[in-house]
Amino acid sequence: MTAFKNDMTMMFVMHDALRRDLETVARISEKGGDEPRRVLATALGWQLFKTALHAHHSAEDDVLWPALREAVADRPDDIALLDAMEAEHAAVDPGLAAMDAALADAEHGHERLGFIVGKLTEGLGGHLKHEEDEALALIDAFVTPEVLARFGAEHSARVGAAAPRFLPWMLDGQSPERLAQVLGTLPEPVRGLYTAQWQPAYAELDLWAPSTAA
Repeated sequence: MTAFKNDMTMMFVMHDALRRDLETVARISEKGGDEPRRVLATALGWQLFKTALHAHHSAEDDVLWPALREAVADRPDDIALLDAMEAEHAAVDPGLAAMDAALADAEHGHERLGFIVGKLTEGLGGHLKHEEDEALALIDAFVTPEVLARFGAEHSARVGAAAPRFLPWMLDGQSPERLAQVLGTLPEPVRGLYTAQWQPAYAELDLWAPSTAA
């Protein structure tokens, strides 16, 4: 893994969580018949995934990419990379919309669900790898710690009231070492809430069960 001068742990943890849920959605969608559509249509996991992805990408679009564009304005190759990042973000939203439309279509949604999930997995998975392989090094080289802090604050603000579920969702499946590393960066009141309330409540949830008949 690339050595960064700035701490990119939260980026990788966030990407891990998105990949984890993409794999879960793909696994569910492989089942035959209408069951995958019924499960995903009201599953809390799908709603959490969309909330987290929107917060992450919109904070990048509004904070990170503009700061980078200003910093590398005289570097055409880097500008081209940022153009690619923004284009890849823009391609995800139609995929989410197509997914939700299929999930809401009780008659024919199941017929196109597998194809949509495949395209979403390919597109978002490819973007996450592209960002890790190239864009994170650019962020590390040209974005100031102040901008990174502003990005983190904006990301948290966009998660908003979903924080009690978002943080344990993001950390779900991480190693004890990585978990301790992330929690160590958080204010003590947040760590206390995570340990005493948020994580135990999250552990009781069945994220990928339908909440109602769809």
